[in-house]
Amino acid sequence: QISWTPLLVLGYLFYLLLGAMVFQLLEKQAETHFRDQFQLEKIKFLQNYTCLNRQALEQFVQVLMEAWEKGVNPEGNSTNPSNWDFSNSFFFAGTVVTTIGYGNLSPSTVAGQIFCVFYALFGVPLNLAFLNQLGKGLNAHLLTLERWVQKPGRAQVQLAIFLTTGTLLFLVFPPLVFSYVEGWSYGEGFYFTFITLSTIGFGDYVVGTNPNRHYIPVYRSLTAIWIVFGLAWLALVFNVGADLMKRFLQLKWHKSDLSLAEGATTKLEDEPEQPRIHIPS
Repeated sequence: QISWTPLLVLGYLFYLLLGAMVFQLLEKQAETHFRDQFQLEKIKFLQNYTCLNRQALEQFVQVLMEAWEKGVNPEGNSTNPSNWDFSNSFFFAGTVVTTIGYGNLSPSTVAGQIFCVFYALFGVPLNLAFLNQLGKGLNAHLLTLERWVQKPGRAQVQLAIFLTTGTLLFLVFPPLVFSYVEGWSYGEGFYFTFITLSTIGFGDYVVGTNPNRHYIPVYRSLTAIWIVFGLAWLALVFNVGADLMKRFLQLKWHKSDLSLAEGATTKLEDEPEQPRIHIPS
C-alpha cells in the first residue's frame, strides 16, 4: 500500500510556497509605497520645522517605536486609560493561555516576564484541557465524524446546523459589533475575528486600544470570554476539516491501489496459459 504521507508533505510545502508568492505579489508594492510616503513625510516635517535636524527626528521616531513596543499608544496624552487595569489584564491573560499573542502588549518588568513564562507553562495545557472539554460539551448533541460518514442521513443535517449556527455566532455577527464599537469596516472586523479565533493573532487589529473611543470597563473581558467559546468552535471545525482531508487522501490512495491490483489481475487472466515443460530428474 502506497503511503499518502509524501503527498501530504509535498502538498503542505506547495501550499506554503503558493502563499508566499501571493503575499509577495499583493503586499510588496504597497509596502514600498508606504515606505516612500513615510520618507516624504519626514522630509516635509524637517522642511516645516527647521529647528530640527534629521538626527533629532530619527531619535524621536525611535522613542515612538519604543513606546509602541511597550504598549503605550503615542496618540493622545497621559490621560489615556491604562493597558494594565483589570479588564485589560484579564484580556492579556487570555491571549497568553490561548497562544494568540497579539504582540501589541507584553510585560516590561523582569518579574512580569518571569511570571508570564510560568503562567503560560501551566496555563497553555490548562487551556487545551478546558477547550477540549468545552468542545465535547458543544458537540454533545452531535454525532462524531466517523458516525457521520457511516450514517450520512440525519447527521449531515445536524452538522450543517452546527456549522451554520457557529458561523453566525462567531464569524458573522461579531464583526458587526466590532465595526460599531471600534469604528472598523465590516471587512476589518471579520478579518480580526478570524485571525483571533484561529490563534494567528498578528496584532494589527486589537479591540479596546483606540484612545479616541470610550469603552465600557468590561468590554475586553467580554471579548476574552467570546474568544474562548469561539476557539472551541473553530477548533472543532478545523478538526473536522483535517479528518475529512485525511480520509480523502487515504481513500484516494486506497482506490488507486485497488485499481492497480485489479489491472494486474485482469492482465494475468487475459494472458494465455504458457505451456509447461517437464524436465525429468
